[in-house]
Amino acid sequence: MPLPLDLPGQSDERVLRQLVSALIFEGVARVDDPGSNDGTTRLQIGTGEARARMHQGPFGRPRMAPGSLQLRCPETRAWTGGALDRLVELVPAPEAARLTLLKELQSTIVFLEQDSTLPQPGDRRLLPFDRLDCALSEAHPYHPCFKSRTGFTLEDNALFGPEAARPFRLHWLAVARVHVREALPTAVETFWRNELGEAHAARLFSRMKRKGVSLDSHALVPLHPWQWRHLKDGLLADWIADGRVASLGENGDPYRATQSIRTLINHADPARAHVKLPLDIVNTSSMRVLEPHSIVTAPHLSRWLAGLVADDENFRSRYPLDILQEYAGIRVDAHGPLDGKLGLMLRESPKILPGEQAVPFNALMMTEADGKPFIAPFIARHGLLPWLHRMLEVAVLPVWHLMVHHGVALEAHGQNMILVLRNGWPERLILRDFHESVEFCPALLRHPQDLPDFAAIDPVYDGAPSDAYYWTDHANELRELVMDCLFIYCLTEVSLLIETAYGLSEQAFWDLVSELLDSYGAQYPDKARLALFAHDSTEISTESLLSRKLFRDRSLYRHRVPNPLGLKERSDQP
Repeated sequence: MPLPLDLPGQSDERVLRQLVSALIFEGVARVDDPGSNDGTTRLQIGTGEARARMHQGPFGRPRMAPGSLQLRCPETRAWTGGALDRLVELVPAPEAARLTLLKELQSTIVFLEQDSTLPQPGDRRLLPFDRLDCALSEAHPYHPCFKSRTGFTLEDNALFGPEAARPFRLHWLAVARVHVREALPTAVETFWRNELGEAHAARLFSRMKRKGVSLDSHALVPLHPWQWRHLKDGLLADWIADGRVASLGENGDPYRATQSIRTLINHADPARAHVKLPLDIVNTSSMRVLEPHSIVTAPHLSRWLAGLVADDENFRSRYPLDILQEYAGIRVDAHGPLDGKLGLMLRESPKILPGEQAVPFNALMMTEADGKPFIAPFIARHGLLPWLHRMLEVAVLPVWHLMVHHGVALEAHGQNMILVLRNGWPERLILRDFHESVEFCPALLRHPQDLPDFAAIDPVYDGAPSDAYYWTDHANELRELVMDCLFIYCLTEVSLLIETAYGLSEQAFWDLVSELLDSYGAQYPDKARLALFAHDSTEISTESLLSRKLFRDRSLYRHRVPNPLGLKERSDQP
């Protein structure tokens, strides 16, 4: 289904528009003429000229009219439609980076076109959470390489991409324990019997016995079947030959890929744990393996976060929040070539009460096959402004309170947030995916004695400087993480949909956010602490997602943007 500005059936147009918008937003392209009478903006991209109908949205996000991009031919000086290869050639980046970028953009278009050939759900609003999390096929609304999946073929994507929703079983290894670190909530055998069920666990134990290994000598490690194919004749070949690894074949319940690709939902029983497995593919800006240090740290972080939330009554009454714990982790070949390429994390699945509907937050920015927003029935039932007010309360205040009152910031973006509704009315927020996305300020923690002993978990943390892993000395780093993820790259997409579908201006939307945070601040007793997280600075810093792919200079990985919450004059719209 399209995002609000997408032209149905024109995959290349969306990729072009997101590329140019990202180049402008991150300052790689320059706006020469901010707009003529017809709304056309002149752009300088490297040594080339372009133009498009566009305006500046919140936080400086460019809003480009679909199909309006044109490039000027240097030979004839004539304006022609945008061509991807010509546009990438203009980008002022090293040639190798441009070639990689072009390849990933072309791959994104190919996979988008493949998606269009797959059966589509009639109305995603009717899907249960486990199906909906696999059916949100739009992917990242900002990053132009949103579906590059470098390493996947079309056949791989049809087998393992979330859009196809095809179930598959995991491949299992027995790995010599000397090469494995486990963080499990129970004894090993009990753990696997609980996770797999008696029949599947017994089958694996029997296969281990036939291979001459046991749970005493070897640890069970599941692999994504694509990763098994990728590694078995490469990095794993010597391990298999010398007995460090025994292949046990496929086993267990079938799984389906969620929208994050490497996180899988149990197809037979969606209430069981979500499984996160490494994949040696590149999507957006990242290789989708597991960050090694985080694998066995994740359960400790999750328990700490869950305890923090449980001990604050506000998270049950005023700012309802649930945490999906990553409660088990297995790391293989620490500091070796397989580190991060083999391993496992298990995460709780959402607990949904009768009458509740759980929705991944990025669904709120989508339109459906009927041409209406995903959220249209909710707004029709409750009214635009009442529903928006309530949605913002439920989505923003738990994250904001966690930061201001507890000194903990999370990457709360569209995939990591789950909105729980009853009859379309937002009731509570669920957050997930913490192992790489928690940041805290030790000096601002309410109960620093409850922190995990990071150095005992992994020596890599011992003596590590601020901002290297999970902790920072600067409150503004927490604020920028929250505003970056939740506001700049998430709620801006909702504000665009609201303006496009309902006519409420984006600035009026952000006025609602500003009033909400003003109200929180008026009630918060510690004004000095509150001032550390000022939401109304005229400018803030944000991550430059595309520049991370293009340049080695780390100083280019962040840039300053105007803050609509810092405007002194508010919109006159409600």
